[in-house]
Amino acid sequence: MQRLYDFLRRHPTGVDGFWALMLLAFSMLWVREIPESTSPVLAAMTVVLLCLVIALRRRAPEKMLLLATGSGVAQLALDIPTNPADFAMLVVIYTVAARDGSRWASRLALVGGVCAAPLSQIRWPVEDVSVPGRIFFTVVMSVPFVLAWVLGDSIRTRRAYFAQLEERAHRLEAEREAQAKVAVAAERARIARELHDVVAHNVSVMVVQADGAAYVLDNSPDLAKQALETISTTGRQALAEMRRLLGVLRTGEPREAGEYVPQPDVRQIEDLVEQVRGAGLEVDFRVEGSPRPLPSGVELTAYRIVQEALTNTRKHGGPDAGASVRLVYFDDGLGLLVEDDGRGATHELYEDGGADGRGHGLIGMRERVGMVGGTLEAGPRPGGGFRISVLLPLKPAE
Repeated sequence: MQRLYDFLRRHPTGVDGFWALMLLAFSMLWVREIPESTSPVLAAMTVVLLCLVIALRRRAPEKMLLLATGSGVAQLALDIPTNPADFAMLVVIYTVAARDGSRWASRLALVGGVCAAPLSQIRWPVEDVSVPGRIFFTVVMSVPFVLAWVLGDSIRTRRAYFAQLEERAHRLEAEREAQAKVAVAAERARIARELHDVVAHNVSVMVVQADGAAYVLDNSPDLAKQALETISTTGRQALAEMRRLLGVLRTGEPREAGEYVPQPDVRQIEDLVEQVRGAGLEVDFRVEGSPRPLPSGVELTAYRIVQEALTNTRKHGGPDAGASVRLVYFDDGLGLLVEDDGRGATHELYEDGGADGRGHGLIGMRERVGMVGGTLEAGPRPGGGFRISVLLPLKPAE
């Protein structure tokens, strides 16, 4: 049954043609019984035209409306009484009103439907009926035409409403997809920054320790062993953090307990400083003000900025560079000041966005600070070295 229904929907003109042939058959029976005063040839021609209106109503509704109107006028002029083929007028009125075509066609269909019954009564009045009776009969005969137009217009309005709902659903779906893509892009950018910080810092420590171990391997085996242990510990920490970050990209995979470590926070800055000291860089670390709970975004931003700044000091400061880290709790913000007395950085590092040809450390810093609404200043110190000053706004912890 469903296949038959789908077939009929795919061939609307064929369905209309079938009903047109049925109407033509009934109408030709009427032609055989018409009065002698009416020409059967003209009557048959009118019937054929009205049946053609049924057959092509969905393919060319406006043209079929004009054809039905012309046929009706011809009936009045040629004195061809109402017949079964006039049913086509009801059908074409409904069809035109139900489509989203020209509004003039819908208005013409309504006016023609309202006028059809009165004109018919004027041309072929009902005999032996009083004037009030004729008026009543005319009103009754007008009702089907008006109802056909109202039904068609209601169908058109309903289709337009469902089309609007469907369009809105598609638009909302497209917006959700766009928002999802933006969220994915933002998450990927965050992961890229995290990976940069993890790899740049830990690999830098490992390279320094490996160079030191190679230098003292023959003369001081104990120091070489200590350096190798530091390399091992740093490598494990880097792997743990990378697993945590890459785990965000995985879906549907079970996570073992302890596989991913928590995100770093301000309290771990002291551990970071100790790690850097163990790598051979002298660092003076101080905390000023009253420590208090911070939003997780500020915690991670502060940690990564200190990590990146100390990494840059090792990369660009020279062999005898020293650094200082100040962590200051203000009433409405958290201040970070990282300075070193090394050779400083090139002009491109802090003026042209932070690209140094191999990484994007300062670019990542600026993005992180901007995400939490903070400010960052980076540049050479008077007298040598480099300075990074950051102010991060604080919000009450919930």
